[in-house]
Amino acid sequence: MRRSVAVRIVGPVQWIVIPALITVAAAIVLATPVELFGLNLPEPVIPMVLAFAWPLIRPSVIAPLVLTALGLFLDIFTYGPLGLWALALLGIYAVVLASRSFLIGRDTGVLFVWYAACCGLAFMLVYLVVSLIARNPPSLLALLGQIVPTLLLFPFANHMVEQFDDGDVRFR
Repeated sequence: MRRSVAVRIVGPVQWIVIPALITVAAAIVLATPVELFGLNLPEPVIPMVLAFAWPLIRPSVIAPLVLTALGLFLDIFTYGPLGLWALALLGIYAVVLASRSFLIGRDTGVLFVWYAACCGLAFMLVYLVVSLIARNPPSLLALLGQIVPTLLLFPFANHMVEQFDDGDVRFR
């Protein structure tokens, strides 16, 4: 007798919409003016996790649109130049999508190096654009205070890749 194989179908709601809403909520919570022991809450760029994980999970037309919306949300929320974070997030998405065939199935250490390189590239792009617009470079300590918490979010990107990578066997 043949056993039926259960196929877990993962739609865009599970791997795009819900993580995007969680990202917006987490950005709002971390932007609250709370001080603990004289320090403010960290403000990582949480959508970088999604920009790294989504092209590894499954290339999609919806993901860049949602990343653009998340980038515009960050620009409006942080009073930054409109389109700056959208450009940075789409840049990460493009780099990871171009190297997708190399990154699929790699060890976690390799994925972290690529995540760190993509975050560094995005922050460098944002730093250069802000320096050109303001004609005065921003503080490197403040930049480092945003890069480190963003890099510490890698386990979430890795978890998303591991959770949703095998979510739908129709796309193998």
